[in-house]
Amino acid sequence: AGVYLRGWLVLRRRDPRRWHGGRPAAFLGGLAAIDLALASPVEPFADLLLQVHMVQHLLLMMAAPPLLWLGAPLLPLLRGLPRPVRIFWVAPWLSAPPLRRIFGRLTHPLTALVLFVAATWVWHAPPVYDLALRSNGWHYLEHACFLGTALMFWFPIVRPYPARPRWSPWLLLPCLFLADLSNTALAALLTFSDRLLYPYYAEVPRLAGLSPLEDQSAAGVVMWVPGSAAFLLPLFTIGVQLLSGQGSSVRSHRSEVRGPTSRAGGQGTRPLPARISLPMVRVSSSLTSDLRPATSGFDLLRLPLLGRFLKWRHARLCLQVPLLLLAAVTIYDGLRGPQVGAMNLAGVLPWIHWRGLIVLGTLVAGNVFCMACPFMVPRTFARRWLPRGRSWPSWLRNKWLAVFLLVSFLWAYEAFALWDSPWWTAWIALAYFAAAFVIDGFFRGAAFCKYVCPIGQFNFVQSLISPLQIKVRNPDVCASCRTKDCIRGREDIPGCELHLYQPRKSSNMDCTFCLDCIHACPHDNVGILAEAPGNELWHDSFRSGLGRFSKRPDLAALIVVLAFGAFVNAAGMVAPVLEWQDQLTSLLRRRSPLLASSLYYVFGLIVLPVVLVGTASALCRWPGLPKASRLEAATRFSYALVPLGFSMWLAHYSFHFLASFDAVIPVLQRLAGDLGWAVLGKPAWLRACCRPVADWLPRLEILFLDMGLLLSLYSSFRIAQNRSQRASEALKVLAPWALLIVVLFAAGVWIVLQPMQMRGTLPAGG
Repeated sequence: AGVYLRGWLVLRRRDPRRWHGGRPAAFLGGLAAIDLALASPVEPFADLLLQVHMVQHLLLMMAAPPLLWLGAPLLPLLRGLPRPVRIFWVAPWLSAPPLRRIFGRLTHPLTALVLFVAATWVWHAPPVYDLALRSNGWHYLEHACFLGTALMFWFPIVRPYPARPRWSPWLLLPCLFLADLSNTALAALLTFSDRLLYPYYAEVPRLAGLSPLEDQSAAGVVMWVPGSAAFLLPLFTIGVQLLSGQGSSVRSHRSEVRGPTSRAGGQGTRPLPARISLPMVRVSSSLTSDLRPATSGFDLLRLPLLGRFLKWRHARLCLQVPLLLLAAVTIYDGLRGPQVGAMNLAGVLPWIHWRGLIVLGTLVAGNVFCMACPFMVPRTFARRWLPRGRSWPSWLRNKWLAVFLLVSFLWAYEAFALWDSPWWTAWIALAYFAAAFVIDGFFRGAAFCKYVCPIGQFNFVQSLISPLQIKVRNPDVCASCRTKDCIRGREDIPGCELHLYQPRKSSNMDCTFCLDCIHACPHDNVGILAEAPGNELWHDSFRSGLGRFSKRPDLAALIVVLAFGAFVNAAGMVAPVLEWQDQLTSLLRRRSPLLASSLYYVFGLIVLPVVLVGTASALCRWPGLPKASRLEAATRFSYALVPLGFSMWLAHYSFHFLASFDAVIPVLQRLAGDLGWAVLGKPAWLRACCRPVADWLPRLEILFLDMGLLLSLYSSFRIAQNRSQRASEALKVLAPWALLIVVLFAAGVWIVLQPMQMRGTLPAGG
C-alpha cells in the first residue's frame, strides 16, 4: 500500500485528472477485502460454517480483484519503487517479450474464463474441498488459485490503465454471462441439494443452531445472490456502453493514447492529454419518432389462419363468449359448491390458472386477457339499448381511483383470504360484471376499462414490456387519410373507445386489444406489430389519450404500487413473513390476523414505496445536474420498475401455475358428479394435494428475475441518459435508482428461496 501511494502521489502531480482519488480508494479497498478474507475473524469461522467460507471466497474472487484493477496499480507500483530497483530489476523483467506474451494469453477473456470457471468447480468438488479443509498447505493453494484466476478474469473486464486490449469488447458479454451461469449452477447445487456435500462440516461444532444441511443451503444463497450481482452489474454496464456507442473506443479504453513508454531512467513519459468523446444516444421526444414505418417487421395479422381470424369483426366476441361461459360456471360453483378453495372452481381457476395464464400471455402476446375479457359481453349485447351519453367526471379522468381499488384488492386478498373463499370470489366476479355494465352503460369512452378496472390496470402496465403492439403500419397512409375511422368508427364498427388515435398511439398503455381500430381502418393500415420489449419505457413522446409519461404522476403511482405489490404479495405467502404475522397477531392479542395483515400491506404498499422512491428521487438531484422536482424525478423513473415488477409477478404466478396446474382436474370431476354427469369419474383428490416443488422451478423464477433486473437497469439508464447532457451526469442520476432496483431484485431472490404457501391446493394428507 505504501509503495502504491508513493507512486500515485508522483503520478497525480503530473496528471491529476487521470490519477484521481478514486484509484487509491479502489486499490486500498481491494487490499482490505483480501485482509478481511484472510486476516480477520472470517478465516477461523470459515472452518466452522460453510456460508462464512463462501463469503471468504467471494471476497477473494468477486470483490478484491476488480477493486485492485480499478486502482490501475501497474504504474503507481512501478513508480513507487526505489529508482535502482525500478531501473535494474523490475523494468527489464516487465518488458521481457516472453512474459508479456504469456500475460496477454492468460488475460484473454476466453482463456481467463476457462481458468476462472475451472478453478471454481475443481476446488468445490467434495474430495478436493475436503482436502483443502484438512490441510493448511492445500488451503493456501486454494486461496492462491482463487485470487490468481480471478485477477486474470477481471483484468479484461476492468481494463486497467495502460492496458491496450486487442480483442472485441463484445466478447466480454458472453464471458460474463457464462461465468454467471456457472456460478448459478454451482450455487443451485449447494442450495437445493438434499444431501451434505462436504462431510467435514458435520464433524465440527455447530454454531447458531444451524444444521450442516441448512448451513450448506445458506452458503448456496450467499454464492448465488451476491455472485450473480457481481457478474450482472458489469454485464449491464458494458452492454450499455456498447449499445450507446462507447464501445467503438474500447480498444483505447482508459488509455485514450498509447500507454507510457519506459525511458532509460525507468520513468514513463507523461501521457499526451487526450479526451474520448463519449457519444450519447439521444432519444427524440418529437412525435415523429413514433411514426416510423414498421411494415418490414413481424405482424401477427399477416399469419395465414390466425391473422384472418383476428381481422374478422366478430373475432373478439368469439374469444369472449367461452370465457363468459366459464365465468358463469365458476360463479355458480362458488355460490353453490363446497366452500373449500381447493375443491371449488372459484378457488382454483381464478387464483391458480387465470393468474398464471394472464402473465404468460402478456409475456408472449400482449394484453390478450382484455381482448377476451368476459365482463364486457353483457354490455356488448345491450349496447344498442343503453343510453351511454354521459361523460365520465373530469376529476376522475386519471388513475387515482384505480390505484385505490388496486391497493384495496391486494389488501383484501390477504386480509380476508379471498383465495380460500369461493363464495367471496364468486361475488367479486359478479361485482365486476355489474360495474362494467353500469359504468359503460351510462358513460361513454370505455370508462370502466380506462379508469376503474384493477385487472385492466394490471394488464396495461405489464403489457408495456410485451413484444406485440397495435400500431399503424405506414404513417404516410394515415397522413393522407381524411376519414380517421380508426377513432371515429364507420357504419356498425366503432372506433377506439379509449380515444387512442392510432397515428399518435405509442405503447400498450390503456390499449385493451379490442381490435376495433383494426376493423374500422378502411386502408388495412393497422396491425399487431412486433416491438422490442420495454422500448417505450424510456421514451417520453406525446401519446394519444395519455399525454407524456413524465406528466402523469397518477400513472407513476399505479406502476409503483404494482411493482412493490408484486413483492409484497409474494412475500405474504412465504414462511418467515407468515410466522412474523402470527407473532404480531399474538403480540397484539388478536384472534384474527386482520390487523397484522393490514399493517403489513400499509407498510409494503404505501410506507415502503414512498420512502424508497422518495429517497431515490432526492438522491438523484446531484449538485450541478439539471434541476427537477422530486415528484418529476419519481414520476419519470418509476417506469423503470415495470420490468422487475413484471418479472416478480411472472415468477410468483408461474410458480403456483406450474406447481398446481392439474389441481383443477378433481374439481371438474366433483362438479360433474354434482350435476349428475359421471362421465369424468370420481374425483382424484390426490391431484389437488400439495407436492414437492421441482428443482428447476426456483431456478426458472430466478431466471425471470435476472431478466427483469437487466431490463429495469437498462431502462433506468436510458431515462437518465435522456435527462442528462453527459455520460457522467447520467451515471450520477442513475446511481440511486439502480441501487433501488438491485435491492428489490435481492428481495425477490430471497422470496423465491423461501418455503411458499401452496394456495388453491389441499394440505398433505387431505
